[in-house]
Amino acid sequence: MSTTPREWLCAYALLALRVDRQTAGSATGTVLIYRGPEEWRAHVAQEAPPPAGLLVEDADALLERIPFPPDRARYLAAQVRALRAVAGRLAGVELPLPEYARACLGVAAQWLPEDLFEQAHALLDAALPHGAGTLAERLHAWQKAHTLPTDQLGRLPSLVHAAVAETRRRTGALVPLPAEERVRCRLVSGVAFRAAGEYEGGVRSTLHINRDLPFNLADLLYVVAHEGHPGHIAESLFKERELVEERGFLDQQVRFMLGPSFVISEGLGLHAQDIVFPDDQAQAWLTDHVLRPNGIAPDGSDFAAVHRAQNMLFGVWANAAFLAAEGRPDSELAAYLSRWALLADTETPTALTTLRSTGMALYVLGYFHGWRLLDTWLAGPEREVRVRRLLTEQLLPADVG
Repeated sequence: MSTTPREWLCAYALLALRVDRQTAGSATGTVLIYRGPEEWRAHVAQEAPPPAGLLVEDADALLERIPFPPDRARYLAAQVRALRAVAGRLAGVELPLPEYARACLGVAAQWLPEDLFEQAHALLDAALPHGAGTLAERLHAWQKAHTLPTDQLGRLPSLVHAAVAETRRRTGALVPLPAEERVRCRLVSGVAFRAAGEYEGGVRSTLHINRDLPFNLADLLYVVAHEGHPGHIAESLFKERELVEERGFLDQQVRFMLGPSFVISEGLGLHAQDIVFPDDQAQAWLTDHVLRPNGIAPDGSDFAAVHRAQNMLFGVWANAAFLAAEGRPDSELAAYLSRWALLADTETPTALTTLRSTGMALYVLGYFHGWRLLDTWLAGPEREVRVRRLLTEQLLPADVG
């Protein structure tokens, strides 16, 4: 077994790259963000894929001895356990979803009481404009009223850039950002995501926006803050500088997306808008800089409350993941998502495809549990200090629970 920290980190990176390679052809797709040494990536690309059972053994060997101080060893062990669980599934070991989620994500994921969703519905009912129709119909009408017309989609990058500038300004008041940082916007097609923030190294990043989906301008700051600042791009930039460059934590460049650090990152993303735009500040900025200039008049809705309710309703997806894992029929899943997540009939086919993949089930569990953990953790008087910790430290769900 490897004895030096560098040897251990190399073995860890190779294991992550091998697991990622074997999941790449599945419904889960790639599960790794890798920015480590290219020779390690090249080594895995050139070798014959090892049996999945051997990957489990490699994970066990890594767990036997982790040559780092206790706190760092605890963090690294959690990442390896996630890799081991996924390798075990590749080898045919089918854990029940709650056990699989605990092994991968480090959270106790169980069926959520539906009174939580009733609370979200009540919040939406009060936040949306009054009018006829069901709650779902009112939500869809609100979304449509704020959607950028498809013939004006070419204007979206300039709106994104304005939102990036404002979210960077506000994030920089919490943790100084490099003035030379550059974030570009690309409209992309044929992708499964609505938006994605890609940190490219140094001071360069890209926000990818799915041009095939309607874009709700009321969500502009919610999306940009999540994917950019103080969300994924900011977290990647700060941790690259403070952990990799200053402290030599090469494992930070090996980010396994079915692991416990994913829960923290998505929790940060879902709270990102509220962190830098408390109360109604996001709505006020959007009204002045985006909505009125685009001919969208205020309608009495409460954007912050709508977004909070939508975050709460990620729990519906978590419950639906359990139903899918139990083998319930598509009709039952579709009815559940329609009833509680307020999905339109046109949205359910994509949702069902997502939930039928166990890897994607972990994603939706990570979203909700990340949001809920940080919702409590960020509520206290040390909020700004804790935001800085989220951006600069390696934290586990147990650290914020």
